[in-house]
Amino acid sequence: MTKADQLLGIDAGKFFDDPLGWAAYSFDWSGDPSMQIVKTPEKYKHIWKSEYGLDEWAMDLLSDWEKAIKVNGFNGKKAVKAFQAAITSGHGIGKSTLTALIILFIMSTRPNSKGIITAGTSDQLRTKTWAELGKWKKRCVFGHWFEYNNGKGNMNLYHKDYPEAWRADAMTCREENSESFAGLHAATASPFFIFDEASAIPNSIWDVAEGGMTDGEPFWFAFGNPTRNSGRFRECFRKFRHRWLNRCVDSRDVQITNKEKIKEWEDDHGVDSDFFKVRVKGVFPSQSIKQFFPEDITDAARGRQIKPHQYTFAPKVLTVDPAWEGDDAIEIGLLQGLVFKLLKTIPKNDNDVDIATIVAQLEDTHQADGVNIDAGYGTGIVSIGRTWGRDWNLIWFAGKSPDEGYLNMRAYMAGMGKKWLIEGGCLPDNDELYSDLQNTETVSNMSGKIQLESKKDMKARGLRSPNKMDSWMLGFALPITKKVTLVTGQQGQDEVCDQMDD
Repeated sequence: MTKADQLLGIDAGKFFDDPLGWAAYSFDWSGDPSMQIVKTPEKYKHIWKSEYGLDEWAMDLLSDWEKAIKVNGFNGKKAVKAFQAAITSGHGIGKSTLTALIILFIMSTRPNSKGIITAGTSDQLRTKTWAELGKWKKRCVFGHWFEYNNGKGNMNLYHKDYPEAWRADAMTCREENSESFAGLHAATASPFFIFDEASAIPNSIWDVAEGGMTDGEPFWFAFGNPTRNSGRFRECFRKFRHRWLNRCVDSRDVQITNKEKIKEWEDDHGVDSDFFKVRVKGVFPSQSIKQFFPEDITDAARGRQIKPHQYTFAPKVLTVDPAWEGDDAIEIGLLQGLVFKLLKTIPKNDNDVDIATIVAQLEDTHQADGVNIDAGYGTGIVSIGRTWGRDWNLIWFAGKSPDEGYLNMRAYMAGMGKKWLIEGGCLPDNDELYSDLQNTETVSNMSGKIQLESKKDMKARGLRSPNKMDSWMLGFALPITKKVTLVTGQQGQDEVCDQMDD
């Protein structure tokens, strides 16, 4: 290492906990090499007004990161809490530029750090995210320390003297590639992940990356347009929001965006349209492109309450969704009018007699007017019930739909369930059921009929089997009428008179 590089290394160390100061030092923003470094974030704003520059939202994020680094006080030995930031945005806000600066900051201030960068598509990763890194690496005063490659299947950035121990690699997010995201092993430095267009990255990739957050001084950044209401990126702002620093960046508030184009979108689609929400406001849509159950109607139904007289007149349908695969559970629910309740969750059990006994007990306890059981794994349960004189219904999810607009019975039940939600249906306040509904997507088919993705396909996306949702949907499979109890004698005459009086 030359004397000049030794001095440069000392300077890099001074910015260990100051990403904004590092950015001001590392690039000739104004064209004046003698530009002085200032100490307060407010005075950095001129940097972001340059022809390349980032906007104030990026400066704010770097400031928050600085605070977290200082709080953690990583000493190179004891692992510290991961800094995780998730940013949704409209188009054109400059997140590829910020991504490049984040990579270069970590690599130049933290020897032996290792990172993995991915994006929703291989084209996005190579031509935008990684290409932007190459551009900024050339401009960076520390850039000559590193070798940069952007060939097909060979996208990496590594220190010329320590190519294995001090590097960042770009990897596609194909599910079969998920194990490549494991084991960064940078216990004395900073392991880091950057997910670009994060809505499209499979859950399995997120799950593996989670394991890289236990060593050293870990960082995880997730950027993207909020195109989907399901998946782990969505959960960064919902279920796991307490673990992530959240930001939502509206393209209208960013200096470098094309305001004329944004105005065209506003005129064509309206500010409240899902198109405008995703592409400009940076907020998740009411209903993403493939999503079957819109978020607004499921949000309204979750935990909604109505008075007993508004539903107790309706027949009761006991619903059973058996499951014997993996860690799936058997779900039993009860639908009555506009109210659905989850009654029982049973761990995987292939003893039909045990399950049939539980179903019979619940049928009697709740005086159900009908019992609908998924035929997938429920044929044995129904057979046993019938030997006991139980008139239980087998529902074949792949069977023919009563409505020609749906490809099969499963899609039909989902369609009836959506109408039920719109009409004011009440769902329990249950995270798993809510996620099942939010995660369910449609698939295209040549017939033009509505088709839902299969459980197998949902699992392939890294999702849990939607057993709670299927239990709810079973309530809409068949028309069930309320059982009539015949009453004789004086009691019957009194009840008839009471009804006439009413």
